[in-house]
Amino acid sequence: MKKKKTTKSGGNVFVDLGFDPAEAAVLQMRANLMSDLRLYIEKQKLTQAQAATRLGIAQSRVSDLVRGKWDKFSLEMLITLEARFGRTVRVRLTP
Repeated sequence: MKKKKTTKSGGNVFVDLGFDPAEAAVLQMRANLMSDLRLYIEKQKLTQAQAATRLGIAQSRVSDLVRGKWDKFSLEMLITLEARFGRTVRVRLTP
């Protein structure tokens, strides 16, 4: 059996995949917010219909969210959805 080669991540998988660092930063933020929203829905034991009502979006959009269809959500929309759950998004800058 041939051993698979693995490469350690540099900290942002999108940079590792070849995206421009600026675009990779936005993609990483979007991925983090989507993951956070999915986990929040799961921890609150909300159905997709209940989450949709609380977020003010269609159930099909909640389905897209929990299935990780990141291309369907802008960073601004994900921040808006966090706010609709009563949560605050903070950006931390590091050198």
